[in-house]
Amino acid sequence: MAGNPDAVAPEAQPAAASSRAWLVLTALTFVYVLNFLDRQLLGILAKPIKESLHLTDTQLGLIGGFYFALFYCFIAVPVGFFADRTNRVSVLSLACAIWSGATTACGLAASYPQLVAARMVVGFGEAGGVPPSYALITDTFRPGRRGLAFGIYNLGPPVGAALGVAFGAWIAKHFGWRNAFISIGVIGIVTAVLLRALMREPKRGALDAAAVATAGGAKPKAGFWSTTRMFFTHPVLMLAALGSGATQFVTYGLGNFAVLYLMDEKAMTYDQIAVWYALVVLVGMGASMLASGRIIDRFTRRSRLAYALAPAISLAIAMPFYVGFVWSPGWQLALTLLTIVNFFNYFYLSAAVALVQEEVRPEQRVLSGALLLLVMNFIGLGLGPTYVGAASDWFKAHGAAAPLQSALYTLTPFYLIAIVFFLVLARRLRAEGKVAA
Repeated sequence: MAGNPDAVAPEAQPAAASSRAWLVLTALTFVYVLNFLDRQLLGILAKPIKESLHLTDTQLGLIGGFYFALFYCFIAVPVGFFADRTNRVSVLSLACAIWSGATTACGLAASYPQLVAARMVVGFGEAGGVPPSYALITDTFRPGRRGLAFGIYNLGPPVGAALGVAFGAWIAKHFGWRNAFISIGVIGIVTAVLLRALMREPKRGALDAAAVATAGGAKPKAGFWSTTRMFFTHPVLMLAALGSGATQFVTYGLGNFAVLYLMDEKAMTYDQIAVWYALVVLVGMGASMLASGRIIDRFTRRSRLAYALAPAISLAIAMPFYVGFVWSPGWQLALTLLTIVNFFNYFYLSAAVALVQEEVRPEQRVLSGALLLLVMNFIGLGLGPTYVGAASDWFKAHGAAAPLQSALYTLTPFYLIAIVFFLVLARRLRAEGKVAA
């Protein structure tokens, strides 16, 4: 077991973060915005891509899910190990350049196999984006401030998705879907160059109590197999990863088909998508990231059970609103309910990331973050969209009047699975005595 010896005493109040720390967090969040924007463009532009390349929902699900995740999830592990032993800023900037170049290539794809190849390279590049950022944030913010920092960093998905919806829908309508990929790719390449030139690498573990106490000693290097074995045999880490994966099965399964669903079965236009759906994503998900970070920081100072109970409670609240969203007869009601769903769907992310980063030693953080992403993204990102696309085609073949709606209904049981994992995690934390801050 690799319990973290760096926990602060309950009475210790974390020091305020420096202006440099906030600048680092801003830069990393912007890169995450681009990371998620690139990732979400396929779902946002699903309708014109489907019509242009004559694709089925199953093919859309595979390219947005399994094919992408095949590289994104598994490459993240060796990248995480490499970044733990080298310059994390360099790894992040190189990854940004790779996924941005591949995003540009998506806009140039003339066939489904070419688009698949380009998306796989996007996944390869994005594998090096999030794990180094997790560790950079942990080595920039002190314990007790990290929940808020991760909450702000996790604004990347809602801001990226919202910008992707607004920008992608506008570009698709006026200039075609290909130009959306090309434009975002160019912006990412420029960002990668600036990131490498301007950001410095922080000292590993310098803000953790145990690291400060042993500052004069040699820092151990984490072994690849020993860290991997530790992660997959550590009940707390695995329960956090599996609960997050079950949650992402819902969020990615819905997210990759939400625009197509709203346009095909709720009769929304691209102009309406660009304004109203973008606002729903930004407000719902964005408020969730900020609120969850603050809630986790506040309650984990009293008890670490909050890392498990906050996601479990939020998902239990979200589930009936999700069913209402899928059922709703008009897009106005659907978007109102989806805003509530988006707010409560994402409490798990800051909780799981902060728990994993604080549970392991400083030299294990990037690889452990990558292993967390491997588990939760292979389940959620890899299988969620693939399942929804295949289910939609199955319902269509069996005469369903609204096949995609029927497919989205079948995501509901995964809420219950995720809730069970987080409740078992809470029980495990209590049994191991890991409830005090």
